[in-house]
Amino acid sequence: MTAYSPAVRLRRAAFVGALCAGLAVAATGCGADPDEGTNGVGKLPADQIEGKSQAAVTGAKSVHLSGTLVSGGKSFTLDMRLGADGGSGEVKAPDDTTFQLLRVGEQLYLKAGAAFWGQSEAAGKLGDKFVKVPEGDPSYKQFRGFTDMQVLLDGLLGLDGTLAKGDYTKVGHTRAVQVTADEGKGGKLSVSLEGTPYPLLMERAGGAGRVVLAEWGKPVELTAPTQDQTVDYGSQLPTTKEQGADSTQPAPKGSGQGTAPKR
Repeated sequence: MTAYSPAVRLRRAAFVGALCAGLAVAATGCGADPDEGTNGVGKLPADQIEGKSQAAVTGAKSVHLSGTLVSGGKSFTLDMRLGADGGSGEVKAPDDTTFQLLRVGEQLYLKAGAAFWGQSEAAGKLGDKFVKVPEGDPSYKQFRGFTDMQVLLDGLLGLDGTLAKGDYTKVGHTRAVQVTADEGKGGKLSVSLEGTPYPLLMERAGGAGRVVLAEWGKPVELTAPTQDQTVDYGSQLPTTKEQGADSTQPAPKGSGQGTAPKR
């Protein structure tokens, strides 16, 4: 048996220690416990991790949602802060027009530049105003969906296929564990390993979007715009595009037949 001097043993110990430190993020060996200091959900099978995440979402009062959604082959960019009584934020449509949405209770407001309103005669007057979206307008439900926390999360967070536990990762500065469906083809969800197991990142199946979910439980301040900032068109919004034109944005389709704005 070969004898090693104390100096050799010390050098070997130092080398092994340095190696373990370098591999600590990914390795489970070298004495590192990847679940140390976590909420423990990483120890669970994939279906239970997803279940814990769903329960956390059900009990949540607010969230900041940002990223991209692909619907009907068209990509929308969202940056929305959502609470139980409404939401606010910005949506960028596929044709690069951007609009802001604010919902306080059931009252919904839309703010957009002239390009958004297209051929509407009112386009030049609405660039700095919040326009009330009447509940009877065909676009109300569509726009409201962007401000409804439960509607958005229900549509976003579904995984489709056989679940498997994926890698440990980080979303921002927060440790997370991934749950994949059909090896990622059915979506990939990153669930927080710190505190409440909220979903932190959703990568949707088929490349249908990537959304970051943050600031869970942080209060969302929602204040209706003042009267001088608001335009009320009554029962319908003005037309946003010429009749028969192909619109690539989720724009309202009101008839705009001579309805004068109310201020």
